[in-house]
Amino acid sequence: MIKKFIGILFISVVIFMIATGFTSKKELIADSNKNSEVKENLELLYTVLNENEIEAEADEAEVPFSLFLGKSFIGFKEALGFKESQGKYHIVNTLGYLGKYQFGRGTLKLIGIYNINSFMNDPSLQEKAFEANLSRNKWVLRRDIKRFVGKTIAGVKITESGILAAAHLGGPGNVKTFLRSYGANGFSDAYGSSVRYYMKKFAGYDTSSIKEDKKAKVEL
Repeated sequence: MIKKFIGILFISVVIFMIATGFTSKKELIADSNKNSEVKENLELLYTVLNENEIEAEADEAEVPFSLFLGKSFIGFKEALGFKESQGKYHIVNTLGYLGKYQFGRGTLKLIGIYNINSFMNDPSLQEKAFEANLSRNKWVLRRDIKRFVGKTIAGVKITESGILAAAHLGGPGNVKTFLRSYGANGFSDAYGSSVRYYMKKFAGYDTSSIKEDKKAKVEL
């Protein structure tokens, strides 16, 4: 009797396993077909770069990554540095202007830098030079900043940062001439960049941290 019961139980288990096995297989086949139908309807969202794009990406990879800095003072420095030299400290242009901010040798002497090799090989020294020159230019242009900021000249709204950027390009004397002639007398450098253009491009940055200093020097 026990053997008969065990036999019936064994047969029942075998039948159950066979039945569930076939069911699982059918479900897998159905799922596979369903997935195939879904994949056939998918849009493949990817792109393949052409040769020109690959070269462009390679060039961009050489440009240092920087966060979006808005209208902060650091944003001002980085924007101006990128315009001058693409932010590269080792650059000397065809006219002999030096570094990230493209300083002339005469300007460097005014702010206390005489060793050009040290200047070119020291990014921190270049940053100090930039700020010292801003302080000096801000003192020279202090009356013009007070008089003209907020006005519109030659279609450009005048701001302190625009004035300082223009002075970096053409010197404070040329900025005074432009402002006091209400745009009638402009200045452009050898590459065609103008005082007016710099005033417009670099308008509205926060340069309040720069203090007026007639005798600004770089502390070596």
